[in-house]
Amino acid sequence: MTLPASSAGVDTAVAQKQTPPASRRRRGSVKQHHIGSYIAVAVVMFVFLFPLAFLVNTSLKSNAEFIRNPMGLVMDPQWSNFPQAWEQGGFGTFILNSLLYTICGAGIGAVITLVLGFPVARGYIRGARQMVIVFVLILFLPNALITQFQLLLHLHLYDSRLGYVLIVAAGVGVGPLLFRGFVASIPTELDEAAAIDGAGYWRFIFTFVAPLARPALTTVFLLQAVWIWNEIILATVLLPDQTKAPLTLGLFRFQGTYTNQWGLLSAATILVAAPLIVAYVFLQRYIVAGVIGGAIKG
Repeated sequence: MTLPASSAGVDTAVAQKQTPPASRRRRGSVKQHHIGSYIAVAVVMFVFLFPLAFLVNTSLKSNAEFIRNPMGLVMDPQWSNFPQAWEQGGFGTFILNSLLYTICGAGIGAVITLVLGFPVARGYIRGARQMVIVFVLILFLPNALITQFQLLLHLHLYDSRLGYVLIVAAGVGVGPLLFRGFVASIPTELDEAAAIDGAGYWRFIFTFVAPLARPALTTVFLLQAVWIWNEIILATVLLPDQTKAPLTLGLFRFQGTYTNQWGLLSAATILVAAPLIVAYVFLQRYIVAGVIGGAIKG
């Protein structure tokens, strides 16, 4: 039976009067909390997006317009700055070198993280806890540049693509710690079942553990790929041959040549950063899944 409209209005008014003041205050505090969260997110987005927007705006300016109004919006977009910067900087060879170093180095680093992190996480080797401490300490140690230089020199790998790939592949950084935290989500009963079925250790790692830990391994790969793509110190020391230089060295030399042409320099910077930005847009869910999974389950 449907109540009359007047009766329904009375019931609603009575219900509102019966709502405890504490509940209304709690709802108000929740709304204020959401507003504060939105403001914080907006501030963070502004801090990160403003330099990128300023760089894009500068890349579309001619040199005369930039000198006349450095902070103003572009009035006459110069889209030709991008192909001109690409051609004059010779970035084609540099970007191929960077792709080779990044894919190979980060791929080998992910394999090292898998092979090294799993037995430490499971405690299958002696001194597993001490190894975790070593992983943490390595993050705070300075780069052993002279040692790496001497190592490649004695191995006859100095000024070679293979030597540089091996050096950057070994810089796994936080990878083993992140992977160790994620392995905690894999039940140990799976190890026992694989051993009973006769699966070998290496087959178990690459056939079972690697697919299950794909989010963590993808995160490790991407984090190391970002570092390798932006790396310049090791490349400066270990790759004196310009034809083997990565994209960062190409941008550095381009900057030295076109220091006063801010439009071209900004366009070249965007060309260097664009692959990483595109990769992050499409692969950010893997990074979030790997980091959150390792943090919660670790």
